Amino acid sequence: MAVDVLTLSIVVAIYLLLIVGIGYYGYKKTKVAEDYMVAGRNTHPVVIALSYGATFISTSAIVGFGGVAANLGMGLIWLTVLNIGVGIFIAFVFFGKKIRETGKRLSAYTFPDLMGKCYNSPFLQYISGIIIILSMPIYTAAILIGGARFIEVTLSIPYETALLGFALIVGAYVVFGGLIAVMHTDALQGAIMLIGMTALLLLTYIHLGGVVAANTALTNMAHLVPEGLAAAGHTGWTSMPTFGSPIWMTLITTMVLGVGIGVLAQPQLIVRFMTAKDDKSLHRATLIGGPFILMMTGVAFTVGALTNVYFYQQSGQIAVTAAGGNIDSIIPLFITQSMPDVFVIIFMLTLLCAAMSTLSSLYHTMGTALACDVWGRGRECALSLTANKRGIMIMMVISILVAFLLPGSIIARATVIFMGLCASAFLPAFVNGITSKSPCVIGAKASLLAGAFVWFIWTVFVHAAESSVLGLSQFIFGVPSILSQPWSACNPLVIALPVSLIVMVLFQIRHNRRMA
Repeated sequence: MAVDVLTLSIVVAIYLLLIVGIGYYGYKKTKVAEDYMVAGRNTHPVVIALSYGATFISTSAIVGFGGVAANLGMGLIWLTVLNIGVGIFIAFVFFGKKIRETGKRLSAYTFPDLMGKCYNSPFLQYISGIIIILSMPIYTAAILIGGARFIEVTLSIPYETALLGFALIVGAYVVFGGLIAVMHTDALQGAIMLIGMTALLLLTYIHLGGVVAANTALTNMAHLVPEGLAAAGHTGWTSMPTFGSPIWMTLITTMVLGVGIGVLAQPQLIVRFMTAKDDKSLHRATLIGGPFILMMTGVAFTVGALTNVYFYQQSGQIAVTAAGGNIDSIIPLFITQSMPDVFVIIFMLTLLCAAMSTLSSLYHTMGTALACDVWGRGRECALSLTANKRGIMIMMVISILVAFLLPGSIIARATVIFMGLCASAFLPAFVNGITSKSPCVIGAKASLLAGAFVWFIWTVFVHAAESSVLGLSQFIFGVPSILSQPWSACNPLVIALPVSLIVMVLFQIRHNRRMA
């Protein structure tokens, strides 16, 4: 579908002017390191909520996980339940206040800095920073790919041009405006995302004849599930896969648990709590964050599954077949083929907002981890505005290079990989650090290293989705995975996080007995 170039140009120009204006506002408000790195610790609750939600919900949720829902079905909506229950309620109500208070008391500026100061351990700060700068570029690259793919399809411009332009525009306001610019642009982008996703849900059901007709049609398509997916446990797009089957393991352990739990240990989200003025701000933000996440993820997963109805009615093909086997292309293709021109423009902005809001936060987190926690750790340059700007630019370039190297259908997979690693390595030690009166530093080190190590081993040698691609298991043992189904479909998080937790608890119990 052709898009009115003049209308699109005007809308994009207005949007970019607003982004530039907010970026300039952030630049003028940024005077010291506290402004650049934690937004002056005085952010409005609405800005916190929308920034948190917009950072959390990216092209990964809309394009990547929407494509997964088109392939595996509406069972993915259980992730929405966990996103709200864990990512909003537990994160804000139980963890947010502790993070805000501890961060302010210890004058922490980044997530690794908070980890290090909770345990008075430079090692924990350093290793946390290392994990971020080594793993976050993969997630960042996936966000870049999601945004660039939609720009490519919508504007019919080369993918490489779309990716580079997208990356550089976001990088500009992050470098100059710091976290103040990032969070306030996030808030604007979050509001646009809410409008776009609401319209997407309504237009999709209208186009497919209403809620009952669309859902019934999707249910009646169960016999069209490809033989390979059916053999792996797929029972239809409106029902859960067979319990314990490979697809059930993928859906529950990788998608639902991997992201639903992994969100608690996301460095770029944890910093949002450190920007709040007081606990009251976090309480107010919770009331906004819950409905926002519901609309973002719930709509993406519902519409993703329903694209099967549309493509079958139009071409007699299910969604993944119509998209040429690339699940990352399903949502962009559905939008451009089925929606009115004006909505294509609105949704392009929605997707750009989703990608830019997450991308800007990842740039900021990676860059400050490099400059403050790794390169500048223990030195005066750690809090230098110039050093942190350079760190952001370096990590931006690395992420662009990674984006060009990653294969197709990678958006959701890269998200799960990053969130699973963060939860496995950071979560037990981090929670213990902000809640314990006398946290055990040896236990934190052991927990972090054990979680990361087990996650790595399971990823490389067992979890077939990654081990078969990496090829190390095949090279050493002659098989793509050293364990058979269902274990080869079990996400590394499900194994590594309990190991990390047990290690932390055992060391902390021993530490408490010694201190008694």
